[in-house]
Amino acid sequence: MAAEVKKEIELEIAHVLFLDIVGYSKLSVNEQHARVDELNEIVRLSEQYQKAEAANRILKIPTGDGMALVFYKSPEEPAQCAFEMSRALKDNQRLQVRMGIHSGPVSGVVDVNNRPNLAGAGLNMAQRVMNCGDAGHILLSKHVAEDLAEYEQWRPLLHDLGTCEVKHGVSVAIVNLYADEVGNPQLPKKFQAIKKHVAYVRWTRMTVALLALAAIVGGIVMFSRNRVRSRLAAPEKSIAVLPFENLSEEKANAYFADGIQDEILTKLAGIGDLKVISRSSTAKYKSKPEDLKTVARELGVATVLEGSVQKAGDRVRVNAQLLDARIDTHLWAKSYDRDLKDVFAVESEVAQEIADTLRAKLSPSQSSALAAAPTHDTEAYDLFLKGEYEERQAESTENVEFFDRAEIFYRQALARDPKFALAYARLAYSRLNRHWFNNRLNSAQLEEVKSNIERALAIAPDSPEAYLALGVFHYWGHRDYDSALRALDRAIELQPSNFDSRTFRAAIYRRRGEWRRSLAEFERALELNPRDSLGPTELGNTYLSLRRWSEAERALTRALALDPHSINAAYHLGASYISSTGDIQRAGRAWEGVPDAKGQVSPYGILISQMIREDVYLDVLERRFDDALKTWDLRPTDTAEGRLRQLNARIGIQVLAGQTAAAKPECEQARALLEAQLAERRPEDRTSVSELAWIYVCLGRNADALRIAREAAESSPIENDTFLGANFLLGLAQIEAHSGQSEEAVKILRQLLTIPAGEYVSIARLKIDPVWDPIRNDPGFQKLLSEPEPETIYK
Repeated sequence: MAAEVKKEIELEIAHVLFLDIVGYSKLSVNEQHARVDELNEIVRLSEQYQKAEAANRILKIPTGDGMALVFYKSPEEPAQCAFEMSRALKDNQRLQVRMGIHSGPVSGVVDVNNRPNLAGAGLNMAQRVMNCGDAGHILLSKHVAEDLAEYEQWRPLLHDLGTCEVKHGVSVAIVNLYADEVGNPQLPKKFQAIKKHVAYVRWTRMTVALLALAAIVGGIVMFSRNRVRSRLAAPEKSIAVLPFENLSEEKANAYFADGIQDEILTKLAGIGDLKVISRSSTAKYKSKPEDLKTVARELGVATVLEGSVQKAGDRVRVNAQLLDARIDTHLWAKSYDRDLKDVFAVESEVAQEIADTLRAKLSPSQSSALAAAPTHDTEAYDLFLKGEYEERQAESTENVEFFDRAEIFYRQALARDPKFALAYARLAYSRLNRHWFNNRLNSAQLEEVKSNIERALAIAPDSPEAYLALGVFHYWGHRDYDSALRALDRAIELQPSNFDSRTFRAAIYRRRGEWRRSLAEFERALELNPRDSLGPTELGNTYLSLRRWSEAERALTRALALDPHSINAAYHLGASYISSTGDIQRAGRAWEGVPDAKGQVSPYGILISQMIREDVYLDVLERRFDDALKTWDLRPTDTAEGRLRQLNARIGIQVLAGQTAAAKPECEQARALLEAQLAERRPEDRTSVSELAWIYVCLGRNADALRIAREAAESSPIENDTFLGANFLLGLAQIEAHSGQSEEAVKILRQLLTIPAGEYVSIARLKIDPVWDPIRNDPGFQKLLSEPEPETIYK
């Protein structure tokens, strides 16, 4: 690769300008060299190229007869660069160049010369767009054109051409970019041919219909089949490991069959040359599904591994068969009858057989990992698998009892084998899960978690599970995003098909304000876990923050289709309807079908809607305050924490209803509880501070409310955490609106309308949310509502 590449390349969204020299193959070798040198000089003289190069935010990839320029800031960059080069080439009869632009994911690869290079859909599609044009054309994908259309100066220059069929029969919507003296206004030859073909088809349509109706129907069927096959083509080296059937007489041994399946899947996930589907998605299917082709299509794979496990005393039998799911044909099958102590060898052998059958390339380290056993103590391993089984139950239910049982089994396994690195890593991960979703760990407990991770890495320095736990420790334990990212990068390097590592990395990119990179990583994670609702929920939540309403709705609707009971997906989908159009009724329908949703969202409230709970807040948005209070009164609470949440929610509703006098006895009770709680909790835990600010507003202690709301916002500035920081800043604006600081509140809202904060800040939502009623008649607020919603700026 050219010397310009000086930075580490990771999966991210890029804006690609692909260009080549028309008629290059007809030139002599000397002429080819001369034309390429001339093109390179024109590129270097482009002002846009020079700006991007000075900022170290461009990659230049030679392609023989041209090059690809990869920009990272915005789609305006390649468009502006193309315009500048088109002007420079205008009177150059020797050098005829065509250009194509597309925005899409790219990622780093190592080429055959062991040099860094780029690959990905972003590059491929930019080249295909370019191939639709002739000399002088600057063609854009429809996606890029829509992005440019957001800027007034580009709109008159965009000319829709329709669709062009490119490689593999894929149709691409193309837009021609040109002005009076830039670009080529002529219809490309491919589109001229399409135009002639359409005219011919119209002229012959009736004749064909009368003479060959049956043939047309047959042709349509065959065409549809081919198109479906093309659209759903999965990578050759892709696999889903379906649940292993438990054939043991003792049905309680289900945990063992699950564990064998999971360990084989984990070993395969470490092979970089394979695409391996996450267990969360494969768990949706039976061990031996009747319609294997449909399963493979839904999971996006070419092959499927089926298996069964029978455990009896100290013996174990494992049956495994690898099938090409596209044609339902056996590729490999084998039965293993072994002593229980040899189960690790069985897992390694099955994984190795699959890698060999699929001709997957393994590095020396990957081969070693495939053959490694996590422990040599079969009883410790059995206890570990029981812990894994309980942990999966805990993650799906967030039930504390499952977390307790998982921890007990992990610790028992470690008591049997103190060098069991994987058990240390999984115990740490389980404790962090509990910390985030159930009970916050104190400093001493977090130190124990860190110690367990360090022990795991000391025993197994290349453990992807330990690096995943380390990344989550830095993220959830201390919000140290830089350290978390370094650990997760290593985890993904060791285990490329790990959905959890990629999802955490995407979430951290989002926290750091690297929104395009976050979207690309969430998309990659979704490929590895296509049948679980978490992926599209997180993707939709990200689009929601960016105010990309239609994309948010599409992703969140998909999440609810996968899991109609997903509270998280329903909540974000409802928020998208409110923020995009202010449609409260439609938001309410998003909650339909979610059982027992009331009160189960946002256990900690930074914003008053979270304090009241998002589903209940739908009543508040319609100013049905009594209904909202009744919902909370009817909700049973059997813990001190639950009663405090109920109390805070009731206070929030009454404050927004203007009933602060009636709420004061409850406010005093909540104040005492929250102040005591804050004295016990770690200083960086600011969620209770936000709730206390509303208690102070209720009590008329506006100065105290403003003070602690500002402290909370200052503790998590947007520069450090764009996702959480925006919420704290919005929380401050809400307190200011209720404390006579309307000018300051409007100033913050103006800022939030220009950055990713679409979940709670949009013109549509500001117009209907009663939290802004105290400043609703303020001239500054009214002016804000009358203006068009500004563009959301993000990198």
